[in-house]
Amino acid sequence: QVQLVESGGGLVQAGGSLNLSCAGSGFMSRINVMGWYRQAPGKQRELVTTITNEGSTNYADSVKGRFTVSRDNAKKRVYLQMNSLKPEDTAVYYCNAQYIYKTFIRETYWGKGTLVTVAA
Repeated sequence: QVQLVESGGGLVQAGGSLNLSCAGSGFMSRINVMGWYRQAPGKQRELVTTITNEGSTNYADSVKGRFTVSRDNAKKRVYLQMNSLKPEDTAVYYCNAQYIYKTFIRETYWGKGTLVTVAA
């Protein structure tokens, strides 16, 4: 089993910045992709960004150029630096960890989420 715990959410003014952190524990050795998803009120959960063990990244178009994902494999942590925040970034942000083998997601784990609120 893998446990993920997010931290760093909060209230920020539009244009401000926040840095989210996700700490992984448990059987992390097979995890090869980590990332962040978000769910705004009344909307479906959506991908924000992913990062592989090798450091390859993928971003949603809505956050490109504003958000940066990074990871520390030794510390089993993934980070999300969010700059130039907009009210539409308001959501619960979830950390995700996946074991992908031969293009299929074999295992996926979620944190409980951290709330980010961006005031206009």
